[in-house]
Amino acid sequence: MVFAKSVKKIRSKNKGEQVVKLFEDQYVKQRIEKGSTLRKSGINPYSNTTNRNMTNAEFKHHFEYLEHKEEKKDTTKSETIAGRIKFLRLMGKAAFAKVEDESGILQIYFSKDALGEEWFKNAKKLIEVGDIIEAKGYPFYTKMGELSLHVEELKILTKAIAPLPEKYHGIQDKELRYRKRYLDLIMNPDVKESFKIRSKVVSLTRRFFEEKSFLEVETPMLHPIPGGANAKPFITHHNALNVERYLRIAPELYLKRLIVGGFEAVFELNRNFRNEGMDHTHNPEFTMIEFYWAYKTYEDLIEITQEFFDYILTNLDLKKKLPYGDLEIDFSKKFARFSYDESLIMIGKLPEAVTVSKDSAISFIKEKNLPIENPEKMTLGYIKAELFDIFVEDKLIDPTFITDFPVEISPLARRSDEDPNVTERFELFIAGKEIANGFSELNDPIDQYQRFKAQVDLKDSGDDEAQFMDEDYVEALAHGMAPTAGEGIGIDRLVMLLTGNESIRDVLLFPAMKPLHENTLGDLEEKKQEEEK
Repeated sequence: MVFAKSVKKIRSKNKGEQVVKLFEDQYVKQRIEKGSTLRKSGINPYSNTTNRNMTNAEFKHHFEYLEHKEEKKDTTKSETIAGRIKFLRLMGKAAFAKVEDESGILQIYFSKDALGEEWFKNAKKLIEVGDIIEAKGYPFYTKMGELSLHVEELKILTKAIAPLPEKYHGIQDKELRYRKRYLDLIMNPDVKESFKIRSKVVSLTRRFFEEKSFLEVETPMLHPIPGGANAKPFITHHNALNVERYLRIAPELYLKRLIVGGFEAVFELNRNFRNEGMDHTHNPEFTMIEFYWAYKTYEDLIEITQEFFDYILTNLDLKKKLPYGDLEIDFSKKFARFSYDESLIMIGKLPEAVTVSKDSAISFIKEKNLPIENPEKMTLGYIKAELFDIFVEDKLIDPTFITDFPVEISPLARRSDEDPNVTERFELFIAGKEIANGFSELNDPIDQYQRFKAQVDLKDSGDDEAQFMDEDYVEALAHGMAPTAGEGIGIDRLVMLLTGNESIRDVLLFPAMKPLHENTLGDLEEKKQEEEK
């Protein structure tokens, strides 16, 4: 048997063990045999042609008028639909099936009289749930009042040899859903809606900035020096150049080079990569839009950011008060605004002395026994950042701008003219998560060089997330960069908010996952069966 020989060949090379295990399943073998039977009868179970002329949704919309007709059918109409069988009920001389395409589910009815005795008999034996079929026929309403397709011609397009999960209502195991997203999409139609919204958000984001006369650009994904954010990079090797390259942490320094070159409004919407931990809001690769705007300040960014959210919510036809888990997020009013120090005092309820004196901050940390290691070795700015994470961030539910960040934690932002200890920087927080980060850009090459040097010192002392010295970027600034403001907005977290998902994995089609201990297709199902026992 060809199949047996193929399996033996795979084993001899010690490759394809996952597929071997799949193909040895008794139910899969039965389906493979049905595919062979179809071939012997002259039917290709993997056809490449279809005559579909309507989606299921179009069929329902087009023929809903029949419900109000005396004769609830129209035999003069002949339409062809196609999709995956999600439910099949076989009777003696007829059968009902639920067929799903991307637009929804449609019921079909086929019988021995319409298909002919021989094909009807074969169809009952060889076609099953999971198969993708084409059905041609006329519209009618059943006695139960459901618009359906009365099939006159039935064709199998794809024979599914792996059976779908038994539970018709979907897959509930989250790990299985993430690892096998294709099954998640097949069994949980609502999941598709989140990703359709994601696609719209990306499209609307591009449209918003294009309408503001920004130019979309593409900058390198492989960087000779990682930069643009404090994060640990992924490292790879370029064979032809025999040098290390880094998957980009952020496109910031390249985009600002374009401002130096004379572009005045640019954006890039693409992936960034950070070799860090994973949790419900972090994935090692993620999508952001970064945009840079010459002759503007961070105040202009704050204004355009609120305008951007209004634009997205309006064009998605979403309410200005959105539920998010147990929370309700109010987008209907002007976003709140606090300086970094104000947030520690007014929201975090910390004593004011903590924001102005390192000694007071250290005393507070020890008094409260806070989980902050070696605060004596930190500057006051870094201590504030630790306190912000503990006492403030998760309290920022409604959209809130936090401004005037300490200069030590803002190596690329412009210092405030009023207070050189802070920068003209803001972050936007919603539902306790950072959604956007923007600032008036540092365009003083000497100040930038000194900030890079401070970052290098941190890296030399063991901080893997500190930034590298980018001499070429400093040289670019030396040629003069116009006063500029720049911002990054996290698309994944934005989509989480708009779809009500509390895990970033629910808005990424294929999130990063820890490898299974045993790398086989059936591990997750077996694990779940054991847990149920």
